[in-house]
Order: sequence, then C-alpha cells, then structure tokens
Amino acid sequence: MFFRNLTLFRFPTSLNLADLDAQLAECELKPVGALELSSRGFVTPLGQHGDQFCQRQGDALWLAIGGEDKLLPGAVVNDLLQKKLAAIEEKEGRKPGGRTRKRLKDELITELLPRAFVRPVRTDALIDTQTGVIAVDTSSRKGAESVVSEVRRALGSFPALPLNAEVAPRAILTGWIAGDPLPDGLSLGDECELRDPTDTGAVVKIQRMDLSGNEIAKHLEAGKQATRLALTLDDHVSFVLGEDLVVRKFKLLDGAVDQLEASDSDDIVAELGARFALMAGEFKRLFNVLEAAFKLSKAE
Repeated sequence: MFFRNLTLFRFPTSLNLADLDAQLAECELKPVGALELSSRGFVTPLGQHGDQFCQRQGDALWLAIGGEDKLLPGAVVNDLLQKKLAAIEEKEGRKPGGRTRKRLKDELITELLPRAFVRPVRTDALIDTQTGVIAVDTSSRKGAESVVSEVRRALGSFPALPLNAEVAPRAILTGWIAGDPLPDGLSLGDECELRDPTDTGAVVKIQRMDLSGNEIAKHLEAGKQATRLALTLDDHVSFVLGEDLVVRKFKLLDGAVDQLEASDSDDIVAELGARFALMAGEFKRLFNVLEAAFKLSKAE
C-alpha cells in the first residue's frame, strides 16, 4: 500500500492521540441503512488481516475511513418521475405543480433506495505526530476535509487546518524552473503546468520534457508562472507539487522500494507494516523539505 496523493493539514503536536485506536473503534463503519444514501466510519487499515483501527509505526499512525454509497442514477429517477407525471397529466388533464413533482420524486427515491446497489469506498490517512501533519490520500480538498471531519468526530476535537505558506508557492515553483537553487535533495522532473497570471490567460501543460530547455524559458519570459511542478527527492520519491501545496502522483522509486525487497517477508501483516513504515519515513523527509522551502506555519 502506497499513497498516491497527499492533501495535507497541520495540527498542534501537543494533541494527545494515545487513545486514538479506541476512539476510532467507537466510530466504526456501519452498513448503510435501507433508506440511507451513504454511510461513513472507520475501518481497520489492514482489512481482514488486522483488528486495530490505528496502525502505529513510531511517530506515524495509519488510519482508514470506509464508506458505503448507494448507486441511484439520477437518469433512472428522472425517467420514472416523468412517467408518473405523464400518467397524472393524462388522468387529470393538468400538469402537476412543483410541490407534487417534489413529493413524487421523494417517494421514488424512498422506493428505490432499498434495491440500489452499494459501492464500497475507502480513503487512507497518515498522521505524523512529531511534525503535526495529517496526510490524506486524495487530491480532492473536499474529500480530504471530510476525512478530517471524521477524525474530529471521533476525537471530539481535532484542530487541523490546511497548510499555510508564508511565501507564495507559485513564485517558489516558478523560480525553481527559472534556475533558482532547489533545496538539497530536490531535482526537477519532466512535467509542469504554466499559467498566465491573468484570469483568462493561457495555460500550458508540459509532460516528458526537459524543464530547463529554451521552450520553457520562453514561456517564463512571456510572463507565465508555474502552478504545478514535477520533482524528485533523492531518487527515492517522485511527485507533482501544486501551488495549492497538494502532492499529486506521489510515487516511491526503486531507490526506496529496494529496501522492501531486501526484507523478503512472507507475513502479509509484516509486509504491510514495512510498506507503511517506508512510506511514512519518505513522507516525513519530503515534508521537512517542503516546510523549509515554503515556510509552512505551525499549528501551535
């Protein structure tokens, strides 16, 4: 298991998470009810291989939000609704009003929900208690905030806020492409997104290209700024960093993964634990680099 995207929030390192497993267990995922559209709650990160709701590896905690969503396509509901409305119009000789339409639609949804298919969903999160960071495995801010809300519901209080940079991320990313020194260990990848600073300006998405070449330089000379940039950390991690400070396309490279292959464990629980420990360690190194480069505020 490796996260693919990282949406980050900071919380005070003084927060007591000693009883986190028990608190998460009290908010365990319950099956979605017959008349419910969805259900959310915590599940064991190791699935059938574990019974704890929080896996600990040193300062790193691994938790997972599970969910069940009813699949009720709007097209199906609307088609049945139109048939009911047509039948009423034919019988009574008049078109039903808005209040009747709403009532019929609500009745249809209530009728269809018990028979709807259920889709399971899951989102993982990593909590680093030393740095006071929670990383949610999604690039969706809304989805990440819903995970943080579930943690807050379980703990009663979880003062986690989105990252706050004291310098403009767009200016830093643009400077790196333009030739400013990168932090130790970081190197440019082969992907970026450049935007004209005006709201209606051009957007250029570049992939598989040398970012230090003349073509990129011409875009910068024309005033375009970097809003996303592919980077590599010590040949261990590659990722795309956005001006929103969301880490996308997070990937552990051979330099990091080789450490797992050396262990050669047949124990699935031990293997998953080793994978999480490796990822947590690489994430912490990456966050420390980003924290210094973008002057990220602490949550204390």
